[in-house]
Amino acid sequence: MQKNSHLMVQPEELGLLTDLYQLTMGACYTGEGVADRRASFELFTRRLPKHYGYLIAAGLEQAIAYLESLSFSPEQLDMLRQTGLFHNAPDSFWLRLEATRFTGDIWAVPEGTAVFANEPLLRVEAPLWQAQLVETYLLNTINYQTLIATRAARLRDVAGPEAQLLEFGTRRAFSPQGALWAARAALAGGLNATSNVLAALKLGHNPSGTMAHALVMALAALEGDEDEAFQAFHRYFPGAPLLIDTYDAVAAAERLSQAQAQGHPIPAVRLDSGDLVELSKIVRSHLPDTQIFASGDLDEYAIAHLRQQHAPIDGYGLGTKLVTGAPVNGVYKLVDIDGIPVMKEAAGKMSYPGKKQIFRQFHQGVIVQDYLGLASEDNAGHPSREPLLQQVMNQGQRSSRIESLETIAQRTAHSVACLPAPLRNIHSAAAAPMTISEALENLTQQTRRTALQAA
Repeated sequence: MQKNSHLMVQPEELGLLTDLYQLTMGACYTGEGVADRRASFELFTRRLPKHYGYLIAAGLEQAIAYLESLSFSPEQLDMLRQTGLFHNAPDSFWLRLEATRFTGDIWAVPEGTAVFANEPLLRVEAPLWQAQLVETYLLNTINYQTLIATRAARLRDVAGPEAQLLEFGTRRAFSPQGALWAARAALAGGLNATSNVLAALKLGHNPSGTMAHALVMALAALEGDEDEAFQAFHRYFPGAPLLIDTYDAVAAAERLSQAQAQGHPIPAVRLDSGDLVELSKIVRSHLPDTQIFASGDLDEYAIAHLRQQHAPIDGYGLGTKLVTGAPVNGVYKLVDIDGIPVMKEAAGKMSYPGKKQIFRQFHQGVIVQDYLGLASEDNAGHPSREPLLQQVMNQGQRSSRIESLETIAQRTAHSVACLPAPLRNIHSAAAAPMTISEALENLTQQTRRTALQAA
């Protein structure tokens, strides 16, 4: 039998959870004697997904936890040797891996912060081989969690502050690990709860959910009818939302209205199919004091439509379209090596050189301009500009406190509220108010000239 056929990643295996070329480059850097040169890489996205005006940064906590525990066991190094791929690697490469510990610095925007294209979410300053090695994992966690947090923020913005938004995406997430990250990022982005029991308990929350059609069908078949199923469920979970569209949602609402009149309270029901606008209005007419939840492949566009049609819906279950969709195509690029600024010039894939900082300017609580500048720029003359990237690791040690999801969610809500309205338009978002500083422009031109001369 194949070893580890279940393919579940263990925490002590994260060093190997990387692309091969990170290790082959590390071997090459070691052989060429440059592995310990100080390098700076920045993680950013060149373009936002279509119709997105911003991203909500997320995944930093898992990135830091990974860097804190980065290592290779003797067994893992033996597995690498047995591949035969590193036959020509220098012995010092293996010694380096045996002693692996991340010793660099990390600068990042706080989770829950709105950012735009070409703005670094994170910067790694470390020995070249270390900064290279961690690329794959950092992109994996930050790209995915940023996608989910951004979608959650858009959903919250459209649904309004009072709606109950529940994350139901575990069965559609790309993996069990992805399901946990999706649940975390959804809460960070502004959702109220997740149905994922493991994620909720690990995050210190109670899981939240309703019931499935299978319970109604099974108990109706075995015990008599749909009402028996509702009564049975409420015997064990009084007050829990009842799923009423297994057969005929309108007939179910009528019967539940009669049961409520006889002293059986119906606090909440859920609709998972059909014309949600029409059905919710009919259900409300029968159950005027009952909360109505809706689900069924909903996204921000569907919720916007339901609200425009004045559908009396109090909460939404969000699954497939929350945890999947257009990816955040974050990239991780070298911007400085031993104090020498570098840049990529390929068509459509240019990157700005040098270690950078985002300076954000507000007017009456609204973002009016972001300046992408050099980290070395003096911001003293611009008190209204707020530098966004903060140091979160120093020489491999955490230098920032762990934030609660509630704190991150509050920051998300504040960040979205500070965006100009055109950036929040889900159908046709305006271009971000971002420009590069004069110092960065000059460095870009200078670096370009130097690269052309060397070509």
